Amino acid sequence: MDQDRPVKILNTLFEKATIPHALLFTGLAGIGKRAAADAFAMTCNCIGITANQGIAPSGGTIGSAPLASCGKCSACRKILTGNHPDILHIKPAGQYIKIAQIRGLVETLALKPYEAQLRVVIIAEAQSLNPSAGNALLKMLEEPPDRTLLILTAPQKADVLPTIVSRCQIVRFNPVSRGSIVAELTANHSVSPDNAKVLSAMADGSLNRAVDLYRSGWLRYRDWLLAASGIERIEKIGTRPTGVLLAFAEKLFTRKTQVPLSLETMLSWLRDLIVCRHDPERVVNTDLIDKLRKVSQEMPETVLLEKMEIILAAQKEIDANSNLRLTLEVMMLRLART
Repeated sequence: MDQDRPVKILNTLFEKATIPHALLFTGLAGIGKRAAADAFAMTCNCIGITANQGIAPSGGTIGSAPLASCGKCSACRKILTGNHPDILHIKPAGQYIKIAQIRGLVETLALKPYEAQLRVVIIAEAQSLNPSAGNALLKMLEEPPDRTLLILTAPQKADVLPTIVSRCQIVRFNPVSRGSIVAELTANHSVSPDNAKVLSAMADGSLNRAVDLYRSGWLRYRDWLLAASGIERIEKIGTRPTGVLLAFAEKLFTRKTQVPLSLETMLSWLRDLIVCRHDPERVVNTDLIDKLRKVSQEMPETVLLEKMEIILAAQKEIDANSNLRLTLEVMMLRLART
């Protein structure tokens, strides 16, 4: 299983009754950190499981709770439905987790748990703690409340305040393998094996991302994007009239929320044009391999790399809050002239 190691760590903590007061779950978005936190809360409070049963070592399945619990007792049902009074969730309010949220949490934790054997606080996206909220949380970690476990989640420990990290036991979650994502998409989302293979490659180890791509119709959008942008036949993009290039940039601009995915999709195509020459098994757009092989022979690798740099530069400018329409227009003009 993809998460055997973190499951084993949590299993050991539970069986040996050595659960710390704080855990930090790290790993890519969409690989199951939040589900694992909920599942561990269930394990620690399940009425229908005894300590000597521990956590199922094969529980690292994607798309379901990775840790053992009966799932039927009152505690499990309440946690599954989000109605357990002692399983608390904190997430960003907008861009940040704010001081008011942590102060409210401190007040709640000053009281005894209502019914839980172990109260669990799950702080999602801990990298979003603003400085004052981080300092308030640090004080709590220095004097942890009784019968309480804090589980923080973040992409990597470097994203979290070092003083907070030092007071947590880190549990690293792995990217979900392409094979596991394909199996999940085909078994539970009615995705064809060929499409599932493409989605798993584009998902970059995140099951949630793969599912989101499928539900949003990304494959159809990708086909339109490659044709409309002109990079499907990258050797001919330089012949496109300026008006056509600017019109495409305008279409991208009107779909602002899709701009990051659009640029990432364009990059994946250019990257595949290079990769298919050397290692065809590693291309993302596996369903377009024949077209990739043909087009890749018509453009020097150095030019493809230059065009990738143009898109990467546009991504950086957008991240820096530059004028979106102007950035997209300049990107398209540069792609045509390189």
